[in-house]
Formats: sequence, structure tokens, C-alpha cells
Amino acid sequence: MDSPASPKGDGCDGEGGHRSPRSCANSATCVKCGGPTAYPLPPRSTDFISPPPTYRPIRAPAVPLPPRTHGSPQEAILFAPVPQPLPTPTVSPPYQFTTPIKVIRSPDDLRRFHSPSCPSSSLFLGFVASLSQAVLRRKLSDPCHVSTTVHSIVSSIESLILLVDQIPPLPQPGRYGNPAFRSWHEELESRAELIMLEFLPEDLRPSTVELVPYFLDSFGNATRIDYGTGHETNFAAWLYCLARLGVIEEGDYPAVVTRVFAKYLELMRKLQIVYSLEPAGSHGVWGLDDYHFLPFIFGAAQLVDHKYMKPKSIHNVDILENFSNEYMYLSCIQFIRKVKKGPFSEHSPLLDDISGVPNWSKVNSGLLKMYKAEVLEKVPIMQHFLFGWLIPWEQQ
Repeated sequence: MDSPASPKGDGCDGEGGHRSPRSCANSATCVKCGGPTAYPLPPRSTDFISPPPTYRPIRAPAVPLPPRTHGSPQEAILFAPVPQPLPTPTVSPPYQFTTPIKVIRSPDDLRRFHSPSCPSSSLFLGFVASLSQAVLRRKLSDPCHVSTTVHSIVSSIESLILLVDQIPPLPQPGRYGNPAFRSWHEELESRAELIMLEFLPEDLRPSTVELVPYFLDSFGNATRIDYGTGHETNFAAWLYCLARLGVIEEGDYPAVVTRVFAKYLELMRKLQIVYSLEPAGSHGVWGLDDYHFLPFIFGAAQLVDHKYMKPKSIHNVDILENFSNEYMYLSCIQFIRKVKKGPFSEHSPLLDDISGVPNWSKVNSGLLKMYKAEVLEKVPIMQHFLFGWLIPWEQQ
């Protein structure tokens, strides 16, 4: 009489029969008797099934970004030192003012600009960091020293804001570039030198030959009818030149940001809306903003150590409505929400990601590093930067 099958004996053939264990050494286990079966093992995922595709967020760009590799721009920003405030060296007689010119034309020129042989790069970035430091924990309405020079500059920008109302936009079929902006810019050119002569002392009046080109390039390009971070950088360079001349001093820096730059930002937003200025060199949804960078740096400095408002507070509509008039960063977010449609995480993913940073100090330091990498180290932007005697190309 045959003995019953044992789990350790011959295995099932899948149809009630059995076969030897040797032939099924690599077979699957029968669920009934525990022995090997005639059915093959399922394929291992590493052999036949392709791994799951790399995760791509919903807001992935139309053109895929290159993967983050060792030594990538993202890592360069992450591990770069935070730009520190530096004193601005003032010039002294004999003055050698000259018409500034464009010098940067290639990546090699840009590397030379950021090398020790050209200290203008570190000094200018140190000036921006100094302005940022000057408004730490300050609201726009906080009292500060307003010199006659700062007051004169603010009054001049206010007159340029009123000028927009006098030159209405023309009917146009396109989305960007209202030609009426060219008329506004022509009027700006006619006023530029007079604006500076109002606050420059007698011995520094010849400096207008160097100051006016920076000033004119601060409000967009009249030919292309566009505006971007390069034009904004020219306005910061114009302020840096005034600091080099000693016309504005370190004690003026809080007012330079909360009065002068805030008024400049008000003017630029009006120009962008009324004349439909095209974003110059915009990175699209993957950029910080279509037009500006510096107000995010200054605005983050204002909010450092704020007791209630954190980076994630930008998603609170009530906070934006009640405090955007006091903090540049919140003002920028509110403006973006007004001019762009759809979910914030889709049209401004970078700002949405930054809102996850734990505190404003990290936001401020990260934006300073990003400004150097994404603006001052980009040839398409810096090829329009001007060099003269106040911002020299070579060490003097």
C-alpha cells in the first residue's frame, strides 16, 4: 500500500501529480502540500520588470530639467558661502569720470569679473548685503534717517510715477510691449541728468556722465519694451555709485531700502501693468519672479525673527492683505497672486518651495547666494552691465 505524499517528498506537478524534488529545486512552493510545483517562479523585479519611473512633480516643466548631479548649479548654490556686508570705498579727487561701457561678452569675461583681479564684483554684492542688513527686523513705516539726497531721489521717482498717468497706453493687439512706453522712456531721458543735478554737490556734477547710463537702464529697455533682473541690478548699481561718491552714506541705507527702493518698486509695478512690459530673461515658472529679485532679499531681511509670520505665512490671504504694505516680501507675493492665475504652487513653484524653509534668516541668506548665482553669474544678464570709473572692470 502506497504511503501518502509528504511535504518533504515529491512535489506536485500542478495537476495532481508529483515529480522529483531535484527537478524542482528552483520551483515555487505548492500551497497545498508545501512541496515544489511545476509552475515557474514569478520573475524578479530586478530582472524583467523595469524600476518605477523617476518621480516627477505635477508642476514638471514642459522641457525636462537636467538631473541634479554632483557639482550641479543647485549644489553650487547650496554650498556657496553667504555674501557678507562690506563697506563701500568712496572715491576722492582727482575724479576721472567716464562714460561706462559693456565689457562682459563671454563666460571667460564673467569669470574674470568674479576673480580677485576685479574687486567690483565682491564690493557690489557686499553693498547689496549691507542694504539687506540695514533693514533687518524693520517695517517700511518704521522711522529712519532721511537725508536731503534720499528725499530728492524719492521725489524724483514720484514724479516719474505721475508721468505714467500723462502718457496712457496705446491700443495694441499683442499681450506684451505697449509702444507708449517708448514715449515715457524718452521723457525719462530728458529728465535724467536734471534729476541727479538736484542732489549732487557742485564738485560731483561731472559724475552725471557716468551716473545717467545706469539710471536710464534701470527702468527697462525702450526698444524691446521689456524689464528684468538685469535692469533692477542697474538701479542697485546706480545706488552703489552714489555710495561710492559719498552722496549716500551707511546711515542712509535703511531709508535707501524702505523709501527709495520701495518707491522704485512701486514705479516698476505700474510700468509693468500699464505698458505690459515683457519679462526680460525670465525663467518662466522655474524662476523666482518674472521681473524682480532684490525685494525678496530685502523683504526676507525685514521678517527675520518675526514672532508670528513665518515663510509659510505667504499662503495666508489675510496676512498678505494686512501686512503687504509693511513688508516687501509679502508685497511681492500679493502682487504675483493678483497678476497670475491658478494655484500658487503651479505658477510660482520656487516661491512655494521656499515657503517650506523654517525661518526667514535662512530664506534671506539663501536668496543672497541665489542672487549671486542666478543674476551676477549669468552672461545673458551681465553682458548688459556697465563699467566705468566708479565700477571699474580692473582693480585700480
